[in-house]
Amino acid sequence: MYKNQKPLTIFIDMDGVVADFEGAMALHPLNGQKDFRPDLKLDFLQFEPMDGALDAIDQLQNMGHEVFFASTAPWSNPDAWKAKRLWVEKHFPSMWKRIFLTHRKDLLMGDILIDDRTANGAGDFKGKFILFKNWVDTLKAINMGNNYPCVKNEGKLKQ
Repeated sequence: MYKNQKPLTIFIDMDGVVADFEGAMALHPLNGQKDFRPDLKLDFLQFEPMDGALDAIDQLQNMGHEVFFASTAPWSNPDAWKAKRLWVEKHFPSMWKRIFLTHRKDLLMGDILIDDRTANGAGDFKGKFILFKNWVDTLKAINMGNNYPCVKNEGKLKQ
């Protein structure tokens, strides 16, 4: 954190940002079949962490930021809600009570939302929205503020 930077409240999506949804989907035996619904079939507890996620979260916390997970779980798969909470406890033991499971990320109140999609209200988040590509670029975006590509502020997403 820079000298004059205040601690930020940062919300981080899980699937595709800290948990490797695509990797788990690729390994599933039904992947590629016409009616395969990964959100209903995958065991979220079995996802591997995304490259760089463990270190990035640790860095953000060590910088003094308030870090929370904000994820959407499928309504038709209630086991996924539990699995997401247990996944956080397994990979981020100190953060198991820092989870928001919601289909309305636009209602979260904070400084930054990091997500790989704009769905479920993420694109309408009132603070800065960082479209996740990888952790190196995401950490740069947080440190550079509004001057970094893929940061939305005041309703416009920079690309």
